Amino acid sequence: MTLSSGVGVAVAQFAPTADEATNLEIVRDLTTRAASRGARVVLFPEYASYFVDPMDESLRAHAQDLDGPFAAALSSIAEQHGVTVVAGLLERGAGARVRNTIVAVDASGVQATSRKLHLYDAFGQRESDWVEPGAIGAPETFDVDGVRFALMTCYDLRFPEVPRVLADAGAHVILTAAEWVRGPLKEHHWRTLLHARAIENTLYVAGADHPPPLGVGSSMVIDPQGVEIAGVGVATDVAVGFVDVGVIDRVRSVNPALELRRFRVVPRV
Repeated sequence: MTLSSGVGVAVAQFAPTADEATNLEIVRDLTTRAASRGARVVLFPEYASYFVDPMDESLRAHAQDLDGPFAAALSSIAEQHGVTVVAGLLERGAGARVRNTIVAVDASGVQATSRKLHLYDAFGQRESDWVEPGAIGAPETFDVDGVRFALMTCYDLRFPEVPRVLADAGAHVILTAAEWVRGPLKEHHWRTLLHARAIENTLYVAGADHPPPLGVGSSMVIDPQGVEIAGVGVATDVAVGFVDVGVIDRVRSVNPALELRRFRVVPRV
């Protein structure tokens, strides 16, 4: 069949659990589905390797290293399908807490990582009781067929400085892995913020979430003008949107907002 032009980016929506083997099997199945639809990059949710709600002491026991079995399995899946897999990894921390890490993995191994900067100490939750925040540093990116991808995690979406830094790092697509907890107006926030981050940075934004009953679902790919080009409702499924650097260039030629701005982002002391 004839596929759309551009690089296929899939948002793969599922609900990770405490069953690591089942999580991996779902990742494998959804990657197969995404690749068959033309995806070259497949984005999974936050905490894809292991998840419990509420969080508890089991997090430490199930945390892994970046070169551990979860990343190795992702590399095998990526090699089988000729894709890059991006997924949430529960990573071992330096101390008592774990790290909430997103890894981008292809056939040769881990290509980029991002540790969640802003922990979800909001809406009655206390992620920082169990998770250590990521260190502030230069963003890690990876390229696929001339398109540059950067990584971001869930609550970081509420802080516009994070995607702005990624835009400054040359990202054409920001991949947002999330466990966006349901609640009053939360789906509205999720959808609005994904669209806003794409519009204000004139780039593509993809978000992959857990489906209900815990997450809001609504995983999607947004283009540089804020148009949803692919999406999933509340099911376990994948949707593929095709991203094109030429589209970004055309949007920026008529809306050079990044060039016209008068402020830069600097870390808070």
